[in-house]
Amino acid sequence: MQAPKGTYDILPADQPLRERVLGEARRIFASAGYGRISTPTFEDTSLFERGVGSSSDIVRKEMYTFQDKGGRSLTLKPEGTAPVVRAYVQHGMHKLPQPVKLWYHERMFRFERPQAGRFREHYQLGAEAIGSADPALDAELIMMMSGIYEALGVPDVALRLSSMGDAGCRPAYVERLSAFLHQSSGELCGDCRERALLNPLRVFDCKNESCEAILADAPKLIDNLCDGCQQHFDSVTGLLDMFGRSYRLDGTLVRGFDYYTRTTFEYECARLGAQKGIGGGGRYDNLVSELGGPATPAAGFGTGMERIVLALESAGVSAAPATIEVFVMILGDAARAAGSQQLHRLRGLGIAAETDYAGRSPKGQMKQANRLGARYAVIIGDEELAAGAATVRDMQLGEQESVAFDGLARHVAGRLGGNRGGTAWA
Repeated sequence: MQAPKGTYDILPADQPLRERVLGEARRIFASAGYGRISTPTFEDTSLFERGVGSSSDIVRKEMYTFQDKGGRSLTLKPEGTAPVVRAYVQHGMHKLPQPVKLWYHERMFRFERPQAGRFREHYQLGAEAIGSADPALDAELIMMMSGIYEALGVPDVALRLSSMGDAGCRPAYVERLSAFLHQSSGELCGDCRERALLNPLRVFDCKNESCEAILADAPKLIDNLCDGCQQHFDSVTGLLDMFGRSYRLDGTLVRGFDYYTRTTFEYECARLGAQKGIGGGGRYDNLVSELGGPATPAAGFGTGMERIVLALESAGVSAAPATIEVFVMILGDAARAAGSQQLHRLRGLGIAAETDYAGRSPKGQMKQANRLGARYAVIIGDEELAAGAATVRDMQLGEQESVAFDGLARHVAGRLGGNRGGTAWA
């Protein structure tokens, strides 16, 4: 039996690199004042229909939606922003000092074609800053995302940047774009013709090469911004220039959600092939009010854990697994109780300690200690029981000494560098 298509198991060998990614992200989020939030795995379907947009491919094609036993329509979370905004509204976070800065590491679910680094069930890192229209906040998010990639050593990363405008300039632009699409409808694919009717901006989501060639001549919103949106965008680019963050202006960048306004951005990694997007985000100044809250500007981003890991692995980046520091060799049944007690005490001091549960011989146990990379072997057999002291062997130096049982765990902890913050179980 295998896991369902588009899902995967995260094995112990996979965890160190993922933990490193999460650790760097956690550090960078904390340095900018972002607090962690967790939202439910499934939400009311209407949250995504209203928030993400009924014309988006995610809502139309990719959501896992089902009815529960009470007849309610629920959806497995396909993205992180709408649930965080729902929580912001539900818990009255608008009463807190603004902006409210939040980050998350959550599972997401989308029914899409599985491919390298893209799965139907995947993990996403994201950040949302709710309660400020300051363009400096857009720049902060862009640089924070860049900081995560740089800290991890993600190779060949480039930034695409654009603006989605707002209610002041988008309607007139959509009319111009609709006219262009109407003239070109015979040359567009079926999906683009449908998108042109539902939400013309969504045509830029198309990856069909013939459609991309046609859309290269389409009017771009970034060239039709109102004064307010242009000033906002100029402020963002000015800050990025000051920070030394290179970028490429791209008027076809509309992202996959209908809630975006003004700044949109996407990071790409050339190591990921044709589907090279590794993460992105932007501003969504109307989403809070659309979900029942007060008019509140906001911005955020999301980046896929699997995409980051794939990019790192392509560059040969890895993370060392956790190692066992002490291996307790228990030689004979009579020594079992004393050996188990010492193992318990070592772990209680925060020391990574292991013993043999496979009935190995003394020679086999020593080999196992070496395989696990243990720095010390604590040997307890008949002779040690009679003496009331264990033999402690330094696996690197080959030296050994006799240490009384009563002070054994503290002695080994001192050799390893003191108390590891354990809970002193024993």
